[in-house]
Amino acid sequence: MNIFDILGPIMVGPSSSHTAGAVKIGNISLKLLQEKPVRADIILHGSFATTGSGHGTDRALIAGLLGMQPDDMRIPDSFQLAKREGLEFTFTNKTLKNAHPNTAVLSLTGETGHTIEVQAASIGGGRVEIHKLDGVDAFFSAEKPTLIIYNLDRRGSVSDVASVLSLNHINIANMHLYRAKKGGFAVMVIEMDQEISQYAVQLLEGLDGIQKVVYLNME
Repeated sequence: MNIFDILGPIMVGPSSSHTAGAVKIGNISLKLLQEKPVRADIILHGSFATTGSGHGTDRALIAGLLGMQPDDMRIPDSFQLAKREGLEFTFTNKTLKNAHPNTAVLSLTGETGHTIEVQAASIGGGRVEIHKLDGVDAFFSAEKPTLIIYNLDRRGSVSDVASVLSLNHINIANMHLYRAKKGGFAVMVIEMDQEISQYAVQLLEGLDGIQKVVYLNME
């Protein structure tokens, strides 16, 4: 436990779960998209849907997509800033099956046409969990340096990735594998005890069967 578990994050209020957590969800989704977003279609579930507007959840999510942090005083003005930046957005309330009460689904389109769908939940104290990427289960918190590796589900992919990390002196804290179906699209989520170099990321990107590598370091 650290001081933020007791006091909560430094933030623009009113709620650590509905505001600070929502900013972080938007910020992580921005990093996963890997480019400037031009459109965001966002689904709000549970208490995000019922009380989110009053707590500024909608503005907080857009603020995160614009790269703001939870303590940014511009968060209440994020809608206007988004329009200035050319980001179009919509919000829809919807009940999702087996989802955390504070859940948002962000369907994003980037300036080059790249798309991503992120389902995430704010679990309190400004902490979040990513639950799905492009419809595939992919659980992580982004509290440690994290690699998200999109790959074809084929023999040897995991050992190839682990070899690159070992050669670059990276210790794996947690590793989870997810796939849509056998032999199809798969996702590796690797939480690490230390940061990884851009050179090592490039080595991973060059491996056979690897489609995309995203490195998240939220500190």
